[in-house]
Amino acid sequence: MGRPKLSLPFGEETMLERVVRIVGEVVSPVVVVAATAQELPPLPAGTLVARDEIEGQGPLGGLVAGLAALNGHAEAAYVSACDTPLLKAGFVRDLIDALGTHEMAVPRGEEFHHTLAAVYRTMLESRIRDLIAGGRLQSQLLVGESDARLVELAELRAVDPDLDSLRNVNTPEEYEAALRLGGIRPE
Repeated sequence: MGRPKLSLPFGEETMLERVVRIVGEVVSPVVVVAATAQELPPLPAGTLVARDEIEGQGPLGGLVAGLAALNGHAEAAYVSACDTPLLKAGFVRDLIDALGTHEMAVPRGEEFHHTLAAVYRTMLESRIRDLIAGGRLQSQLLVGESDARLVELAELRAVDPDLDSLRNVNTPEEYEAALRLGGIRPE
């Protein structure tokens, strides 16, 4: 992509700022998890920043840092990647509502669970730490070892018909497509 995805412009904000803003319409506080020395664009006031405790632990490492930062602030957290600029607030609300008494609510696709667009109870921090300590870094393992509410994609289409909230931007072509879908003219 030529530069970190989180700092790519998406209209008048960066992709990260956009995701933080949308998540912030539904939950508070919002926590951004970054690598130890990673630079971040300016973030809205009140955004908490957590840093990976150990580099190279993948999504579970980021998840444990974010859940730890929420200790005492929230019982559950919606987790999103920074490269989902078409995220919809209603999608976040529906997943939070789906959590109920479960430990997590995760969209289930045909091939895998969308663990970076899911809701996790903060009490899962210790279980995630155990997975990391055992070298078991696949987030799918957490789903299998938790009381997970698997949310069928059809359930989420009521608020996000095209499931744009799950659309990651990983290539220049995907970035341009997301800009167009967001009503922004690619430069």
